[in-house]
Amino acid sequence: MGALRAELVRKDKALLFKQTLVDKLTHENAVLKRLKFAAQSEAYTSEQKSLLDETFDMDLAAVAREIENAQPKKPDGEKRQPKRAPLPAHLPRHDVHHEPASTTCKCGCTMKRIGEDVSEKLDYTPGIFTVERHVRGKWVCAECETLVQAPMDPHIIDKGIPTTRLLAQVLVAKYLDHLPLYRQEAIFERAGMAIARSTLAQWVGECGVQLQPLVDALTAELLKAPVLHADETPVPMLKPGKGKTHRAYMWSWCTTQFHDIRAVVFNFAETRGGQNARDFLQLGTSASWKGSLVVDDFSGYKQCFDMGVTEAGCMAHARRKFHELWVNHQSKVGEQALKFFQALYDVERDAAGLGIEDRRALRLERAKPVADALKQWLDEHRQKVPGGSATAKALDYSRRRWEALTRYLGDGRLPIDNNWVENQIRPIALGRANWLFAGSLRAGKRAAAIMSLLHSARINGHDPYAYLRDVLERLPLQPASRIDELLPHRWHAPHQD
Repeated sequence: MGALRAELVRKDKALLFKQTLVDKLTHENAVLKRLKFAAQSEAYTSEQKSLLDETFDMDLAAVAREIENAQPKKPDGEKRQPKRAPLPAHLPRHDVHHEPASTTCKCGCTMKRIGEDVSEKLDYTPGIFTVERHVRGKWVCAECETLVQAPMDPHIIDKGIPTTRLLAQVLVAKYLDHLPLYRQEAIFERAGMAIARSTLAQWVGECGVQLQPLVDALTAELLKAPVLHADETPVPMLKPGKGKTHRAYMWSWCTTQFHDIRAVVFNFAETRGGQNARDFLQLGTSASWKGSLVVDDFSGYKQCFDMGVTEAGCMAHARRKFHELWVNHQSKVGEQALKFFQALYDVERDAAGLGIEDRRALRLERAKPVADALKQWLDEHRQKVPGGSATAKALDYSRRRWEALTRYLGDGRLPIDNNWVENQIRPIALGRANWLFAGSLRAGKRAAAIMSLLHSARINGHDPYAYLRDVLERLPLQPASRIDELLPHRWHAPHQD
């Protein structure tokens, strides 16, 4: 009796949690609809309003999918078939046939084909729309009237019209090629198919929800690495109803070039507060990450180093201070410092292809004497320049962070600088000029998630479009226990027939 009561309590708690989640998402859905149709949106420019509308439509579709996922599944008989206009008759069509593996009935008779069901999906290759017709033959046994029909594989957007090729094209164009949906709408119209940007936005929103488990798996894989790069870059984010933006941040986390796994994960946050870094690294929890973090001197990371994370400095940032002195003021101090840094980077070029221990040995043999000489030179010249000057600030930056800056000398796993992650966030700066802003926190997080997959595919040498297309094709059938097989560093392109 006690076990039954405990089971009832557990189920009540589970139902309460699901209902609370549904209520939260329903409220968010109502807020989004109110914001979308509110008169305040007129305060934006026409281009801003276009991008804002896209964001709302994506968020609404994402919330609707999350509500659907959170609610109990309905019996098949209760499913409602969506009504939509037929695809244009002028588009070329090619058939994909689905027939039973065997047309011999269980009673031993040979079945007869009595008809077929046809569903159509919109396909796209750059500049050309076609229609993919899925033809499912109906086979019946004349003796026992058994009806057999081959099923269709589930789709990333249930009952949706786009093929995975079209979805991959939209996502790659938006998040890798920086084309907002209103521009894609015009491109598609020129190709002969007018797809409303609200429809494109719904597709993006639904795909974002479906891809999130894969991004979560990528994040878990990233946090197994003993050394990580971290950096952050500002992205304007709209405050709906206020007609203006505020500064949000895209945080970038990636493995080093010396690690076996190449992965980058972007994390969007409304602020630059250090709590974002601590939350990502799960500091203060049982899963707290313990490793070396390669960062600049941003204060937001400082508390991480009091919670078990080891700080590794960025020599490129230290060098940059002296480079600015030399470029802007033809400073002799800057020129002399750059020679020391050049010698350190010469060693790194020779060490790049070595193993961890050989890299460490080479650094200790050739780079450590240079670093020791640089430290002595910094201390001597600091006594000769007045405090507060640009030269003093450049000297103090390196002297203050010396232990972190030179930690790489004794650890062959550590890179000399943070340039690897800075190269990963350059596409964000390019996209910023085209997105203009992130339309909401949810939109920023969706962009971060999809960009994590696309850029991880890119740095692993894959074609991001081919990768995403295959993932969207396989994801609905992929067991949750094997989702890591679809991660960019484990993915293999399918064999072409």
